[in-house]
Order: sequence, then structure tokens, then C-alpha cells
Amino acid sequence: MYATERHEQIERLLIADGRVSVVSLAERFDVTTETIRRDLDHLESIGVLRRVHGGAVPTDRASTREPSIAERLQHHGAAKEAIGRRALDALGDGFRGSVFLDAGTTTGAVAAALAPSLAQSHVEVVTHSLTLGHALAGVPGASLSFIGGRVRGLTAAAVGADTVRTIQGLRPDVAFVGTNGVSAVFGLSTPDPDEAAVKRAIVQAARRVVVVADAEKLDAELLVGFAALSDIDVLVTDAAPGAELSAALDEAGVEVWHA
Repeated sequence: MYATERHEQIERLLIADGRVSVVSLAERFDVTTETIRRDLDHLESIGVLRRVHGGAVPTDRASTREPSIAERLQHHGAAKEAIGRRALDALGDGFRGSVFLDAGTTTGAVAAALAPSLAQSHVEVVTHSLTLGHALAGVPGASLSFIGGRVRGLTAAAVGADTVRTIQGLRPDVAFVGTNGVSAVFGLSTPDPDEAAVKRAIVQAARRVVVVADAEKLDAELLVGFAALSDIDVLVTDAAPGAELSAALDEAGVEVWHA
């Protein structure tokens, strides 16, 4: 196979999977890893991709890029709905206690799956998300607490020192946490320092931490880390993690649930 043919196929794989690895490409094309690294260097030089540890990601997956809620609602809707339903298994039958819902569209799917049972349950829901708070406030009989603060327009979430301080004074039984990246080396990450501070506080406060993340987030590393893999109990996702991430999750004692 000519180099130009490999380049075209690498581009297609990148579009389809959101990430490519040097080792898997070398096996796929039956060439050396050095050849693949040269291919990726060339594709990076012409702006097709961005090199990361062990492979490459699309150029729009920069460490500070953060899509708006409107953008995120357009992506992976079915996967997020499945993740939201699967994540509720963390509560089990007859759950009585408190649940913290992080801001985000995947945690929004958890909220949507949880909403029908709130009127008949003994669940106290806490959130700092205006979007989730507004949706759940309309559920008759729901017990809902909202944490305020300075609202970030991009995510419609309360952030800042007051928000963090309030969360630090809580001890929710289960927290459903969203993330922009899940990495074997860097752990959980997000582009914004204020969002990271809130997520860090949620993870540290909760008795049990359930991370919900679609496959696009796997192996991604954003600018600010907020938790190590060992800080979480369950990862709910819609695809099997790659070998490196899977091994790291296993070593950290994280349960991986597939939606």
C-alpha cells in the first residue's frame, strides 16, 4: 500500500473513531510503528490531526476546546440515553438517599432516566446545573436542592469559590459525574479550571462516584485534571476502553459498565 493510501485510510478512521493509535495502525497496515509515526507527523504538518501520546486525535480535540450545551446535545444522543439508563443501576432497587448530578449532557441523560421515579422515591437530588435543575424542578413530588454560584454561560453550571465551598459541606451517597476526558495517564480532565474545581469537590465529597462518558471521551486529555482513576468507583460508557486505558482502570479498581 502506498503512503497516500494509508493517509486517506487514517483520515477516515480518525473521523469514524475520534482517535487512532500507532500500534493498532501498524498492525492494521502491516507496517512498522516508525512508518506510522512518520505518517502521523505528515498528517499533523498539513493540519489533519494532532499528535498525542500513543497516537493522534482530530485537530478539534485541543486541550482547551469546549463545545457548548447546544453543540453537545447534537452528538451521541442515543449513546448518552443508554448510558443514562445503565448508570441508574448504581442506585439499585429501593434506593433511599442523596444523589448529586454534575452538569453536562450525559449527566442530563441520567437525570432524564431518573425523573419518572422521583415522585414515588425517597431520593434527594442535588445539582449545580441550571439545565438539570430546571428540568427536575418540573417533576411533581421531586425533592431537589440547587447549589448556586457564578453561572458559566457555556455550560449553564454554577462555579466559583462559593459553589465549591457548599459542595465541600455535603456528603452525597452517589455522585454522577461527567468528564471531557478519561485517560490512563492523566485521569479525568476538563478544559476549564473553574469547572474542574467544582468536579473535584464533587468527587471528593461523594461516598460513591459514577462517571458517565461516551466513547469520544475515552483516551482524551484536556487541560485541567480533576480526579485520578483511583478516585472513582464506576465508569459507564458505550464502548470498551482500549487496552492501555482498560488496564489502568482495572489497576485502579474501577468497575466498567457498558451501556
